[in-house]
Amino acid sequence: MTDLSRLDIKYLKGVGPKRAALLATELGISSYYDLLYDFPFRYIDRSQVYTISSLQGDSLPSMQFKGRFISFTTHGEGRKRRLQALFTDGTGTIEMVWFNRVKSLLETYKTGVEYIVFGQPKLFKNTYSIIHPEVDVYKPETAPRGLVGVYNLTEKLRNHYFTSRTLQKLVAAMLQAVDVGSLPDPLPPRLRARRGLLSLGEALRNIHLPASVELMQRAQLRFKYEELFFLELNIIKNVKGRNAKLPGFVFSHIGDCFNGFYERGLRFPLTGAQKRVIKEIRADLGSGRQMNRLLQGDVGSGKTIVAFMTMLIALDNGFQACIMAPTEILATQHYESISEMASVIGVHVGLLTGSTGKKERDRLHAALLDGSLQILIGTHALIEDTVQFRNLGLAVIDEQHRFGVVQRSRLWKKNSTPPHVLVMTATPIPRTLSMTVYGDLDVSVIDELPPGRKPVTTRMRYESDRQQVYHFLGTELRQGRQAYIVYPLIESTEKTDLHDLINGYEAVSQEFPHYRVVYVHGKMKPKEKQHQMELFVSGQAQILVATTVIEVGVNVPNASVMIIENAERFGLSQLHQLRGRVGRGADQSYCILMTKHQIAGDTRKRLEVMVQSNDGFKIAEEDMKLRGPGDMEGTQQSGVAFNLKLTNLATDGPIVEMARNDAMAVLDADPALQGQEGRRLDEHMHFLRGQQADWSLIS
Repeated sequence: MTDLSRLDIKYLKGVGPKRAALLATELGISSYYDLLYDFPFRYIDRSQVYTISSLQGDSLPSMQFKGRFISFTTHGEGRKRRLQALFTDGTGTIEMVWFNRVKSLLETYKTGVEYIVFGQPKLFKNTYSIIHPEVDVYKPETAPRGLVGVYNLTEKLRNHYFTSRTLQKLVAAMLQAVDVGSLPDPLPPRLRARRGLLSLGEALRNIHLPASVELMQRAQLRFKYEELFFLELNIIKNVKGRNAKLPGFVFSHIGDCFNGFYERGLRFPLTGAQKRVIKEIRADLGSGRQMNRLLQGDVGSGKTIVAFMTMLIALDNGFQACIMAPTEILATQHYESISEMASVIGVHVGLLTGSTGKKERDRLHAALLDGSLQILIGTHALIEDTVQFRNLGLAVIDEQHRFGVVQRSRLWKKNSTPPHVLVMTATPIPRTLSMTVYGDLDVSVIDELPPGRKPVTTRMRYESDRQQVYHFLGTELRQGRQAYIVYPLIESTEKTDLHDLINGYEAVSQEFPHYRVVYVHGKMKPKEKQHQMELFVSGQAQILVATTVIEVGVNVPNASVMIIENAERFGLSQLHQLRGRVGRGADQSYCILMTKHQIAGDTRKRLEVMVQSNDGFKIAEEDMKLRGPGDMEGTQQSGVAFNLKLTNLATDGPIVEMARNDAMAVLDADPALQGQEGRRLDEHMHFLRGQQADWSLIS
């Protein structure tokens, strides 16, 4: 396989230097290996030849016909020149139209010659035509039949006369030039046999030129398994290597801080899920290896108390702790809630953000170095080189997907031995993503809400229901409650009919003249945003009009209504995060999804999922099915080692689990991959990694 990766694609018949340069820049295909592993993204059935007389309706799929051209005519001049041809199969006629390469096509296609044409017939003024059809001289032995792969193309390639058929021909030439059956298979024979997988050669032939639907599906399964197996092997090997390389501070002592808070500081008993998670964390902290744990918990599940009690274990063992949050609002909120809890046991807490003045910064730096400041909470300011701890033992990262891996890695340098790391997220992560995108982390889940919390009631409403919605909101406000109203835009433009915050703020202020309305959005100066937020948090303002800046980290237990305008514009996970801003107190809370009457079926399904469920994990699974894993928040910067060309994490969960179990078994038997089979697997992983930066030791 390595040899094919060194064989320049320009030497393949039909390519040459110019085409090779285009393939490299547009599709990343620069070698024979790259082309072999550029798989079709779908298939079309070329087994049936249709008759022109059978065409009916105006919504037809791509079809193929066998016949002859009757005539060719050109229309227009210069760039507007087009070629029009009349084609017949003996049962009727259909027009073929080309808008480029007119001179070349006139020289290539002839009347009276039998051709196979393929394309999508479109009905225009009662006449069917095909724009830019694929045309091949009919030869019984080479006529396209059965399943044919369709390949991804870019606009630039299309402008240079590349079609999916072009790539089909190049792949066919490749499969003739290379004996794929003799290529070394990266998957061990015993694994292929155990899972009933095709050999590499069979899979390559049937992924590109499938002999049947069944063989195409088996080829896809083989390559999905292969890419997931090596991804999981890489993740698990790195975890085992990190555990061996990186000893962790041993927090063996549970003392006055932890016990004092447990006895005197808890307002409510811990839930069973919180107790289970703390137990898992304590086992990590006493193991002698560095903890690298992901704490998942739905909005309002009590992650902050778990994180605080984990920090108290660090303090009991003579270490300091910190929390890094993505925004000043969230950092300030953590500071306020943790300071209140810490005051019960006399623990000193500091806050460091971009707004912290020089005098306060100097005080914090000095207190960190002499150890009198035990817990520091802050934003990105924590990773500045000037911030030095006396003995940092635990770093908590909240909403960790909002930090790049480089930023997270800088926290590790705050002590000679890297601190234990606890990363938290309120964005529930589907199981298949946990095993791939976050597979290098141990995972704890708080899957139980604290007692007394009532599920938020969610309803979908239309523009015609607005006065009814405002009447309901007025009822809640008169009972002393508060409300959020979220807009997708700050200001509207002529090109959109979406509701926007600026106009919305004015309309809401007029509708509720006896209540104070404030607003926040991402373009405001931090101090002004903070001031407006404080008016709402303190209860001086009753309605907060906002964009999604309030998606994370605003805790107002008195807020009982969340109205989301143009809810159809938001993804499920984002809607769930926004809904999590209410339902944080003992009162019944409501989320109202305002949307248009006319919305797409998928959009309606997405909103109905929100109406029917408060389960963040179920919603995350549905979100991934509807939108795909690549769109899910945070996965773009997750650091997945290898590209997943075929795998769909939304639907291929069983294959993920199968591949992970097999990778585990391989590494249990040969942890360093030093046996004969292990060395071959390790070499292939090294080949797949290529020149990527190695972040294997960073959470």
